[in-house]
Amino acid sequence: MRKDVTDTECDLCLTGGIAGGIEICITFPTEYVKTQLQLDERANPPRYRGIGHCVTLTVQDHGVRGLYRGLSSLLYGSIPKSAVRFGTFEFLSNYARSSSGKLDGKASFLCGLGAGVSEAVLIVCPMETIKVKFIHDQASSTPRYRGFFHGVREIIREQGLRGTYQGLTPTILKQGSNQAIRFYIMTSLRNWYLGDDPHRTINPIVTGVFGAIAGAASVFGNTPLDVIKTRMQGLEAHKYKNTLDCASQILRNEGPLAFYKGTVPRLGRVCLDVAIVFVIYEEVVKVLNRVWKTS
Repeated sequence: MRKDVTDTECDLCLTGGIAGGIEICITFPTEYVKTQLQLDERANPPRYRGIGHCVTLTVQDHGVRGLYRGLSSLLYGSIPKSAVRFGTFEFLSNYARSSSGKLDGKASFLCGLGAGVSEAVLIVCPMETIKVKFIHDQASSTPRYRGFFHGVREIIREQGLRGTYQGLTPTILKQGSNQAIRFYIMTSLRNWYLGDDPHRTINPIVTGVFGAIAGAASVFGNTPLDVIKTRMQGLEAHKYKNTLDCASQILRNEGPLAFYKGTVPRLGRVCLDVAIVFVIYEEVVKVLNRVWKTS
Protein backbone atom coordinates (compact mmCIF):
# COMPACT_ATOMS: atom_id res chain seq x y z
CA MET A 1 0.00 0.00 0.00
CA ARG A 2 1.32 3.47 -0.94
CA LYS A 3 2.40 5.63 1.96
CA ASP A 4 0.25 8.71 2.61
CA VAL A 5 1.58 11.87 0.88
CA THR A 6 1.48 13.88 4.09
CA ASP A 7 3.60 11.29 5.87
CA THR A 8 6.03 11.34 2.97
CA GLU A 9 6.38 15.12 3.11
CA CYS A 10 7.04 14.90 6.85
CA ASP A 11 9.78 12.30 6.27
CA LEU A 12 11.42 14.49 3.63
CA CYS A 13 11.20 17.61 5.80
CA LEU A 14 12.70 15.84 8.81
CA THR A 15 15.53 14.44 6.69
CA GLY A 16 16.21 17.88 5.24
CA GLY A 17 16.28 19.32 8.74
CA ILE A 18 18.80 16.76 9.95
CA ALA A 19 20.93 17.41 6.87
CA GLY A 20 20.73 21.13 7.56
CA GLY A 21 21.81 20.62 11.16
CA ILE A 22 24.86 18.59 10.11
CA GLU A 23 25.77 21.15 7.44
CA ILE A 24 25.47 24.07 9.88
CA CYS A 25 27.83 22.43 12.38
CA ILE A 26 30.41 21.95 9.63
CA THR A 27 30.21 25.32 7.92
CA PHE A 28 29.07 27.76 10.64
CA PRO A 29 32.49 29.50 10.97
CA THR A 30 32.00 30.85 7.44
CA GLU A 31 28.57 32.17 8.48
CA TYR A 32 30.14 33.78 11.54
CA VAL A 33 32.85 35.50 9.48
CA LYS A 34 30.33 36.63 6.86
CA THR A 35 28.12 38.21 9.53
CA GLN A 36 31.03 39.98 11.26
CA LEU A 37 32.25 41.44 7.95
CA GLN A 38 28.73 42.65 7.13
CA LEU A 39 28.39 44.29 10.54
CA ASP A 40 31.81 45.93 10.26
CA GLU A 41 31.07 49.47 9.06
CA ARG A 42 33.65 51.60 7.27
CA ALA A 43 32.62 54.68 9.26
CA ASN A 44 33.67 53.22 12.60
CA PRO A 45 36.46 52.51 11.19
CA PRO A 46 36.34 48.80 10.29
CA ARG A 47 37.83 46.36 12.73
CA TYR A 48 38.59 43.62 10.23
CA ARG A 49 40.87 43.85 7.19
CA GLY A 50 39.47 40.69 5.61
CA ILE A 51 38.42 37.07 6.16
CA GLY A 52 41.76 35.87 7.56
CA HIS A 53 42.08 38.86 9.88
CA CYS A 54 38.55 38.29 11.22
CA VAL A 55 39.30 34.62 11.94
CA THR A 56 42.64 35.49 13.57
CA LEU A 57 41.19 38.15 15.88
CA THR A 58 38.23 35.97 16.87
CA VAL A 59 40.42 32.99 17.79
CA GLN A 60 42.88 35.30 19.55
CA ASP A 61 40.16 36.91 21.69
CA HIS A 62 37.73 34.01 22.20
CA GLY A 63 39.43 30.82 21.08
CA VAL A 64 38.18 28.51 18.33
CA ARG A 65 34.79 28.35 20.09
CA GLY A 66 34.36 32.02 19.25
CA LEU A 67 33.86 31.06 15.59
CA TYR A 68 30.72 29.20 16.66
CA ARG A 69 29.06 32.11 18.45
CA GLY A 70 25.36 32.12 17.45
CA LEU A 71 25.42 28.51 16.23
CA SER A 72 22.72 27.40 18.67
CA SER A 73 20.08 29.71 17.20
CA LEU A 74 20.59 28.24 13.72
CA LEU A 75 20.89 24.70 15.01
CA TYR A 76 17.65 24.87 17.01
CA GLY A 77 15.84 26.32 14.01
CA SER A 78 17.24 24.07 11.27
CA ILE A 79 14.65 21.28 11.49
CA PRO A 80 11.52 23.50 11.65
CA LYS A 81 12.99 25.76 8.95
CA SER A 82 13.55 22.84 6.58
CA ALA A 83 10.17 21.40 7.50
CA VAL A 84 8.43 24.64 6.51
CA ARG A 85 10.57 25.08 3.37
CA PHE A 86 10.22 21.60 1.89
CA GLY A 87 6.71 21.09 3.21
CA THR A 88 5.50 24.31 1.58
CA PHE A 89 7.36 23.58 -1.65
CA GLU A 90 5.93 20.07 -1.88
CA PHE A 91 2.42 21.34 -1.08
CA LEU A 92 2.56 24.08 -3.72
CA SER A 93 4.28 21.94 -6.35
CA ASN A 94 1.52 19.33 -6.11
CA TYR A 95 -0.81 21.96 -7.59
CA ALA A 96 1.73 23.36 -10.05
CA ARG A 97 2.76 20.17 -11.85
CA SER A 98 1.58 19.46 -15.38
CA SER A 99 -0.78 16.60 -16.22
CA SER A 100 2.30 14.42 -16.80
CA GLY A 101 3.61 15.23 -13.31
CA LYS A 102 6.45 17.46 -14.51
CA LEU A 103 7.37 20.69 -12.72
CA ASP A 104 8.86 23.32 -15.02
CA GLY A 105 11.29 26.13 -14.11
CA LYS A 106 8.67 28.89 -13.87
CA ALA A 107 6.44 26.85 -11.57
CA SER A 108 9.37 25.83 -9.37
CA PHE A 109 10.40 29.51 -9.13
CA LEU A 110 6.96 30.47 -7.79
CA CYS A 111 6.77 27.46 -5.47
CA GLY A 112 10.25 28.26 -4.17
CA LEU A 113 9.22 31.86 -3.61
CA GLY A 114 6.24 30.72 -1.54
CA ALA A 115 8.44 28.34 0.45
CA GLY A 116 11.00 31.08 1.13
CA VAL A 117 8.42 33.60 2.30
CA SER A 118 6.82 31.01 4.60
CA GLU A 119 10.08 30.02 6.26
CA ALA A 120 11.11 33.67 6.60
CA VAL A 121 7.98 34.65 8.52
CA LEU A 122 7.61 31.53 10.66
CA ILE A 123 11.20 30.55 11.45
CA VAL A 124 14.07 32.37 9.79
CA CYS A 125 13.54 35.98 10.90
CA PRO A 126 13.59 35.34 14.69
CA MET A 127 16.32 32.73 14.27
CA GLU A 128 18.52 35.06 12.21
CA THR A 129 17.88 38.06 14.48
CA ILE A 130 19.05 36.12 17.52
CA LYS A 131 22.09 34.78 15.64
CA VAL A 132 23.15 38.24 14.44
CA LYS A 133 22.71 39.80 17.90
CA PHE A 134 24.82 37.04 19.46
CA ILE A 135 27.61 37.49 16.92
CA HIS A 136 27.46 41.30 17.20
CA ASP A 137 27.48 41.06 21.01
CA GLN A 138 30.71 39.05 20.99
CA ALA A 139 32.44 41.80 19.01
CA SER A 140 31.55 44.43 21.63
CA SER A 141 33.95 45.40 24.40
CA THR A 142 31.60 44.04 27.11
CA PRO A 143 29.59 41.04 25.82
CA ARG A 144 26.24 40.71 27.61
CA TYR A 145 24.80 37.36 26.54
CA ARG A 146 26.01 34.33 28.50
CA GLY A 147 24.33 31.74 26.29
CA PHE A 148 21.42 31.04 23.98
CA PHE A 149 18.59 31.02 26.51
CA HIS A 150 20.01 33.91 28.52
CA GLY A 151 20.40 35.95 25.34
CA VAL A 152 16.88 35.24 24.10
CA ARG A 153 15.47 36.07 27.54
CA GLU A 154 17.32 39.39 27.60
CA ILE A 155 16.27 40.33 24.07
CA ILE A 156 12.60 39.62 24.80
CA ARG A 157 12.76 41.34 28.20
CA GLU A 158 14.16 44.53 26.71
CA GLN A 159 12.43 44.63 23.32
CA GLY A 160 9.54 42.20 23.52
CA LEU A 161 8.83 39.61 20.84
CA ARG A 162 9.27 42.38 18.26
CA GLY A 163 12.95 42.32 19.18
CA THR A 164 13.25 38.90 17.53
CA TYR A 165 11.55 40.11 14.35
CA GLN A 166 13.86 42.94 13.36
CA GLY A 167 14.57 43.09 9.64
CA LEU A 168 11.46 41.11 8.71
CA THR A 169 11.05 42.81 5.32
CA PRO A 170 14.61 42.17 4.05
CA THR A 171 14.43 38.65 5.52
CA ILE A 172 11.29 37.91 3.51
CA LEU A 173 12.90 39.39 0.40
CA LYS A 174 16.11 37.44 1.01
CA GLN A 175 14.53 34.06 1.79
CA GLY A 176 11.89 34.40 -0.91
CA SER A 177 14.50 35.16 -3.57
CA ASN A 178 16.85 32.52 -2.09
CA GLN A 179 14.44 29.64 -2.51
CA ALA A 180 12.94 30.95 -5.75
CA ILE A 181 16.41 31.06 -7.36
CA ARG A 182 17.58 27.76 -5.87
CA PHE A 183 14.51 25.70 -6.73
CA TYR A 184 14.34 27.29 -10.20
CA ILE A 185 18.00 26.50 -10.97
CA MET A 186 17.78 23.04 -9.43
CA THR A 187 14.61 22.11 -11.29
CA SER A 188 15.88 23.53 -14.60
CA LEU A 189 19.19 21.64 -14.35
CA ARG A 190 17.41 18.48 -13.29
CA ASN A 191 14.97 18.68 -16.23
CA TRP A 192 17.87 19.37 -18.62
CA TYR A 193 19.81 16.37 -17.31
CA LEU A 194 16.81 14.01 -17.51
CA GLY A 195 15.86 15.17 -20.99
CA ASP A 196 13.14 12.92 -22.43
CA ASP A 197 13.80 10.15 -19.92
CA PRO A 198 12.12 11.04 -16.59
CA HIS A 199 13.22 7.67 -15.14
CA ARG A 200 16.92 8.33 -15.68
CA THR A 201 18.94 8.01 -12.46
CA ILE A 202 20.80 11.10 -11.28
CA ASN A 203 24.13 10.40 -9.55
CA PRO A 204 24.43 12.06 -6.09
CA ILE A 205 27.60 13.83 -7.26
CA VAL A 206 25.66 15.40 -10.13
CA THR A 207 22.91 16.44 -7.71
CA GLY A 208 25.54 17.99 -5.44
CA VAL A 209 27.05 19.97 -8.33
CA PHE A 210 23.60 21.20 -9.37
CA GLY A 211 22.90 22.20 -5.76
CA ALA A 212 26.18 24.09 -5.48
CA ILE A 213 25.40 25.99 -8.71
CA ALA A 214 21.93 26.85 -7.38
CA GLY A 215 23.44 28.03 -4.11
CA ALA A 216 26.04 30.19 -5.87
CA ALA A 217 23.35 31.78 -8.04
CA SER A 218 21.35 32.76 -4.95
CA VAL A 219 24.43 34.27 -3.28
CA PHE A 220 25.28 36.51 -6.21
CA GLY A 221 21.60 37.29 -6.70
CA ASN A 222 20.71 38.52 -3.23
CA THR A 223 23.76 39.23 -1.07
CA PRO A 224 22.79 42.97 -0.94
CA LEU A 225 19.54 41.91 0.75
CA ASP A 226 21.53 39.74 3.16
CA VAL A 227 23.76 42.69 4.12
CA ILE A 228 20.72 44.92 4.73
CA LYS A 229 19.05 42.17 6.78
CA THR A 230 22.17 41.69 8.89
CA ARG A 231 22.50 45.41 9.63
CA MET A 232 18.83 45.69 10.64
CA GLN A 233 19.15 42.73 13.00
CA GLY A 234 22.36 43.85 14.71
CA LEU A 235 22.72 45.64 18.04
CA GLU A 236 22.76 49.00 16.25
CA ALA A 237 19.55 48.41 14.28
CA HIS A 238 18.00 51.47 15.96
CA LYS A 239 19.97 53.66 13.53
CA TYR A 240 17.73 52.60 10.65
CA LYS A 241 14.14 53.73 10.17
CA ASN A 242 13.28 50.94 7.74
CA THR A 243 14.70 48.73 4.97
CA LEU A 244 15.01 51.56 2.46
CA ASP A 245 16.70 53.86 4.98
CA CYS A 246 19.20 51.12 5.84
CA ALA A 247 20.04 50.61 2.16
CA SER A 248 20.38 54.37 1.66
CA GLN A 249 22.74 54.78 4.63
CA ILE A 250 24.94 51.89 3.49
CA LEU A 251 25.17 53.30 -0.03
CA ARG A 252 25.81 56.86 1.18
CA ASN A 253 28.35 56.04 3.89
CA GLU A 254 30.16 53.01 2.47
CA GLY A 255 29.54 52.85 -1.27
CA PRO A 256 27.98 50.13 -3.47
CA LEU A 257 30.67 47.53 -2.75
CA ALA A 258 29.46 47.40 0.88
CA PHE A 259 26.38 45.53 -0.34
CA TYR A 260 28.65 42.59 -1.18
CA LYS A 261 30.49 42.33 2.13
CA GLY A 262 30.86 38.73 3.26
CA THR A 263 30.21 37.33 -0.23
CA VAL A 264 33.17 34.91 -0.21
CA PRO A 265 32.48 33.21 3.16
CA ARG A 266 28.75 33.17 2.37
CA LEU A 267 29.47 31.57 -0.99
CA GLY A 268 31.42 28.76 0.65
CA ARG A 269 28.74 28.01 3.20
CA VAL A 270 25.71 28.31 0.92
CA CYS A 271 27.14 26.17 -1.89
CA LEU A 272 27.92 23.36 0.56
CA ASP A 273 24.60 23.87 2.35
CA VAL A 274 22.43 23.62 -0.75
CA ALA A 275 24.49 20.75 -2.20
CA ILE A 276 24.22 18.64 0.97
CA VAL A 277 20.52 19.26 1.50
CA PHE A 278 19.53 18.51 -2.08
CA VAL A 279 21.68 15.37 -2.26
CA ILE A 280 20.09 13.95 0.89
CA TYR A 281 16.63 15.11 -0.24
CA GLU A 282 16.95 13.38 -3.64
CA GLU A 283 18.40 10.20 -2.14
CA VAL A 284 15.61 9.93 0.43
CA VAL A 285 13.06 10.33 -2.36
CA LYS A 286 14.67 7.40 -4.18
CA VAL A 287 14.56 5.24 -1.04
CA LEU A 288 10.94 6.11 -0.32
CA ASN A 289 9.95 5.39 -3.92
CA ARG A 290 11.49 1.92 -3.62
CA VAL A 291 9.65 1.37 -0.32
CA TRP A 292 6.33 2.38 -1.90
CA LYS A 293 6.83 -0.04 -4.78
CA THR A 294 7.50 -3.00 -2.49
CA SER A 295 4.77 -2.23 0.09
